[in-house]
This record gives sequence, C-alpha cells and structure tokens, in this order.
Amino acid sequence: MATYCLTVTRLQHALGQGVRRLHVSAALSAKAKVAMSRFEPSSHINYEKLHSNINIVRKRLNRPLTLSEKIVYGHLDDPEGQEIARGRTYLRLRPDRVAMQDATAQMAMLQFISSGLPRVAVPSTIHCDHLIEAQIGGAQDLQRAKEVNQEVYNFLSSAGAKYGVGFWKPGSGIIHQIILENYAYPGVMLIGTDSHTPNGGGLGSICIGVGGADAVDVMAGIPWELKCPNVIGVKLTGTLSGWTSPKDVILKVAGILTVKGGTGAIVEYHGPGVDSISCTGMATICNMGAEIGATTSVFPYNHRMRTYLHKTGRGDIADLADEYKDILVPDPGCEYDQVIEINLSELKPHINGPFTPDLAHPVSDVGKVAEQSGWPLEVKVGLIGSCTNSSYEDMGRAASLAKQALDRGLKCKAQFTVTPGSEQIRATIERDGYAKVLREVGGVVLANACGPCIGQWDRRDVKKGEKNTIVTSFNRNFTARNDANPATHAFVTSPEIVTALAIAGTLNFNPETDYLTAPNGEKFKLEPPTGDELPARDFDPGQDTYQHPPPEGGTLRVDVNPQSNRLQLLEPFDKWNGKDLENLHVLIKVKGKCTTDHISAAGPWLKFRGHLDNISNNLLIGAVNIENDAVNKVCNQLTGEYGGVPDVARHYKKHGVQWVVVGDENYGEGSSREHAALEPRHLGGRAIIVKSFARIHETNLKKQGLLPLTFNDPNDYDKIRPNDKITILGLDSFAPGKPLHAMIKHSDGSQDTIQLNHTFNETQIEWFQAGSALNRMKELQH
Repeated sequence: MATYCLTVTRLQHALGQGVRRLHVSAALSAKAKVAMSRFEPSSHINYEKLHSNINIVRKRLNRPLTLSEKIVYGHLDDPEGQEIARGRTYLRLRPDRVAMQDATAQMAMLQFISSGLPRVAVPSTIHCDHLIEAQIGGAQDLQRAKEVNQEVYNFLSSAGAKYGVGFWKPGSGIIHQIILENYAYPGVMLIGTDSHTPNGGGLGSICIGVGGADAVDVMAGIPWELKCPNVIGVKLTGTLSGWTSPKDVILKVAGILTVKGGTGAIVEYHGPGVDSISCTGMATICNMGAEIGATTSVFPYNHRMRTYLHKTGRGDIADLADEYKDILVPDPGCEYDQVIEINLSELKPHINGPFTPDLAHPVSDVGKVAEQSGWPLEVKVGLIGSCTNSSYEDMGRAASLAKQALDRGLKCKAQFTVTPGSEQIRATIERDGYAKVLREVGGVVLANACGPCIGQWDRRDVKKGEKNTIVTSFNRNFTARNDANPATHAFVTSPEIVTALAIAGTLNFNPETDYLTAPNGEKFKLEPPTGDELPARDFDPGQDTYQHPPPEGGTLRVDVNPQSNRLQLLEPFDKWNGKDLENLHVLIKVKGKCTTDHISAAGPWLKFRGHLDNISNNLLIGAVNIENDAVNKVCNQLTGEYGGVPDVARHYKKHGVQWVVVGDENYGEGSSREHAALEPRHLGGRAIIVKSFARIHETNLKKQGLLPLTFNDPNDYDKIRPNDKITILGLDSFAPGKPLHAMIKHSDGSQDTIQLNHTFNETQIEWFQAGSALNRMKELQH
C-alpha cells in the first residue's frame, strides 16, 4: 500500500496538481483495492463510487455539504434522481454492511428465513453479547450462558453459516466494540440492529440503529429507506484535560437537547477541539447520541482515527482514507440546521440522572441536588465498561485512580464491576496490568458482554423496591433498566467519575476538590486520571472467537424445534381488508415516558427474543396506565375486570376485537428492539396514537403493518378515555401527506372527531396494505 501511495504522489507530480484524483485512482484501480475487513478479503472499499456520488449531489444541490450529507448521499441508490430535502423526503440508500446482536438477530434471521432468499447480499455479522447474565465473574458467567443459551447460539451459528453471515461467538465482546475494532472505517455506511450502533461514528462512519426488518431489507439487496436527516452541528473548541472526559461532551449535549432533541437529525461534531479527543473517545460520544434520539452521530476523519486504524491492523485503510480525505470531512462553508458550541477547556465533569439520561448535573453539584431531591447519597455499586466506555483508554484512566487509592491503602467502599468491551480489550488489560489493579481495588471483572447495562445482572445486594443509588459508565438509565428494581436511582457518567465515587462511596464527592481519608488518617486528593490512548505494544487479540461462513451454505439446514420455548418460526400477519378500522378498543392509555423498555422489557425476557408468542407476554407491562397510575393493570372492556396488559390483549384477540394504544411524547425512545412493534401486532393491535414518536420505533411499527399516528393537536390526547372505541377514518384514500381522522365514541354516547397525522410514504403504505414489509417483499418476488 505504501508503494501505491508513493506511485500516486509521483503521478500527481508528473501529471500536474490540477489532475483530478479520480483520474489517478482510475489509472491505478487495480492497486487501490483495499478490503473492507480482514474477514472479507473479496469485499472492497469503494471510495471512488462515494466520491462520484458526492460530486453528482453537490452539483445538483449547488452548495457545500456537511460530512454526514457526504456519506449519506454518497450511498444513494439513485444520486442523480433522488429528491433530497432535509427533514422531508425519504432517501433510498445502499448501506455497505449489516451488524446484528444476538437478541435482535434471532428475529432478524427468522424474518430473513421467511423471505426465501438464499444468501445475504451485503457483508453481515451476528454478535453474541446480550444473553450473558452477570452473576459471579467473567469465566463462570460465560460458561453458564453457553449452557443456558445453547439452542439460540446453535440457531444463530447455523443460520449464519447457511446464509453467509459471519458469527462472533459468545465471549467475543460487545457488538459496537467489535465493529469499531474490525468493521467501521471512515465513510462506511453500516446499519445495525441495536440503537447504539452510532458508536462507529467515532471512526468517521455513518452507523445507524434499526429494527430487524430494516436489516432484512439490506441483507436482501433492497434499497433501504431513511427520512432525509437534518444535521445538527456541534462545534468543539478548546482542549479536554484533567477530570473532564469525552463522556462529558455527550452528557452536556444530552442536557441541552433532551431525549428527543436529536430526533430526525444526525449530530455532526466539528471544530478545532475534535483533535483533542481520542478515536475511542469520539466513539463514546457518538454511542450515547442515541439518548437524544439522533439518527446517528459522526466525527470527521483525522489523525486520531488514522492512529487507531493502524493499531487495529488496518493501516491500508488509513492510507486509502488519507488519499480521499476531502470526502471524509465537511466542506468549508457547509450549513447546519442547528449549531451548539462547547468549549472543552471550560467543560466540567458531568453526571446525568436518575431515571433519564438527559437530567444533567455537574459532578460538583450532584451531591447537593441529591440531598434536596431525596435521592440516596450512598453509592451501592459502581459499574464501568459497556459499549459506551470500555476502551483501553477508559480502563487505563480508571486503573490510574484505583492505583492511587491502593497506594494509600484504600479500596472501593461501593461494590465495583468492570465490563471489558471485547476479548481484545480484556486480553490487553490483563497483559498490561490494568485488570489486576481494578480487581485489587475491589472490582469484579465481568464477561465481555452487555451485562448490567441491559439488565443482564443477577443483583442480590438490595431487595426489589429498596431505594438505592448506582453509578455507571453506561448510556441509558431508565427506571428498572439495569437491575429490574424501579427504586434504583441510576446515574450515568464517565468511568473515571464512577471509579472515584465507588472509592468514596457517596454521590456527595467531587474529586476535583474533595479529600479522601486513608486508613492512617491522612487526607489526600486524587490526582486527575491518566491513561494511554492505545497500548504501547500491539493489542493482544486474545482467543479467536470468529466463525467464518462457508463459501456455499445451500445444503446446510437450520432447524427450529416446534416445541421450543426460545425459538418460533414466523407466520405472516394478515393483510389489510380494504376498510376503515372500526370500533378499536383502547388497550391502554399510557401516562408519561414510555420507552421500548416499558413496551417490551429486557432482562429475563431476553431469552424469549426468538419466540414471538412467548415474548409477547411482556407487552407494555412497564407502562403506566393513566386510569389508575398502575403498571400492568388495565380494564378488560369485554368483562369489566382488570388484568395484565398482555392478558387483556390476548382476550381481545381471541374474541376478534382489535385495539389501539394511546401514548404521550417521544413514544418508543430507547432501544431499537422491534419486538416492541411485533408484539402489539401479534396480539391484535392495529394503531398506536401518540403525541410524538422516537424514530426507530415509528419505523418498526410501519414495518409490521401497524399505523403509527400522531395527534394533530397534542391536546386531543386528553379527549380519549380508557373505555372509548375508536374508528380510524380515511384509509380508503390513504396517501402520503394526507391526514387520517379518528372518530372517538365515548361510553356516554357522545363523540369527538380528531385529525391524526402520519409520515407514511407510498412504499410504507404498501407495507400496511400487505400486512407488513416482509409480506410486501414476498409479493414483489412473485
């Protein structure tokens, strides 16, 4: 590759600097082929096509482009004919690859099997990270997971082999760290069946979280639809130093934009402050962008990314990216829809929570706020790691604080857990001594998996309902998310602050100003954390945990036992009957925040992610019923009795009664899990009517043949009563941009008619009419 780059330089000199790079690249195309990853040597990076598409679109729009526009528009299926209007039109895109974690891959692969297609059309991978429960420690927990989940792992492994999908075995690490280490690169477009897929933006990639049905489209070779994103610019100035970390950037941004402020937008970081952040630090910032509802987040290509590519064995990609750098950074003079400016030199350490990731506090203030709010000050558990903060740098900075405490004879007052992001990180921090220090200060090193971050935590130090505080370096802290205890006050912050608070044992501790007391009575302050961005030696890869798919899988079998309670083949949903939806019962009118965790809980329910009927028993069990302020307690309008939400839904379905859910703002925020859309469809739901939706959930509902509708007047939410019957009018002339109406019949005989808006385009209306996107795909095959 070095020879190629030298040859390019000589040719440019000989031919003149005015010669376009495209001509030089075309002349040397045979030498320019660089594999997308070491696992797919025959799939190559095509910067030439990206460059060409960008030039077509730039000429059409006649304006400078942001980086996110370059990468997104560079992947258009039809760059010459595609209508492009930020926030309005739907783009038809050709992503480069697909990644799936094991909890969502089950349903994605079941849907792909139902499609009847023989093999995936783009490079795709499955990552086993969600089904490993944290109990004792890494090795024991991993072995137990392999035994408990053997049926699911065998299904994913065999399905991957048959359909050409790479399989990362349990113990490999968290999907987003594996992607960063192996598959992300500047300019790639990747979709992943996990909401924190944007992690790859730290390496200059456009990585977008989607539901499984979207992944099936891309794996089937069908153009993927995305509403043309707005672009929010975050200009970074100054330099990170001391206790302030990359995590504090996104904690600050979350406080500014809130959990829905990024909806429909890509967040693009730029400015001179970018260069003070490591590549993995940029990934941290992009990862947690999911918590503001952003489509994704991205950083421009720079020397920090180049260094990371070299350290992870991808120097040839770095060299190629250097040649095409002008398409991997924003154009001068490009315009953003909104601009936020953050001076990193003035940014203070932050901690967000409890119960929502946008409740931002400077660490210096949180103790006082906690006292005033009645939040428990004692920190019961500190947890570092997760897909957001489990890099070598993160672990090194946490270990530097642990070492200071140990040198003074102190250990953590709180329980302390450490989750490495990948097998490569685990092996390297073991080799370099970080893991030893973290254990000595009181830490338990867990498996290379999601673990407590997604509720896979067999927590036993507090009883359910007992009020307590935990601090984590995770990304999400919704009620009961981490440990299924609704009384747990979870705060998210950087690994450094988690470590400091775990040592101190209290929220009321500011490591920048406060002192600790050593066993000998000496008072001391922790010095600001330090840690190498990357290991001085190469990474230790650890165990080989990757399974290549065979060249041909047509003769292989993928069996699903009809008696299994973990896996279930899918049956097609019913087609629309051509009529308005009449007299729909209100299953539940949801009060306040309703995330995908409320709609389809994780934790112990993860084991049913491949069995639609069984997992449907968790439908909306966490949502608050406005009628009685209770969870999982709704009135069955056929019997007059109260029961669990899924039980009432099943009763309605059995008796041929279709239903709707009524909800509040940002309905479906959080995870990408499409089960939150599959379950209501499976149990007889037809429409979800709310004030506003989170992006991924709205798309997932459309994919499964449901109607996601929003009140034209948010105050109309108050007009619907739990015992109403609702008729959706106007479906015979259902069209893009044309509102529908609902006739609300009240039990006292009175009626209201309200306007309902939607964002369906023509293709999505065809999904509804066919019963689902998968049904429509099958129709088009015949």
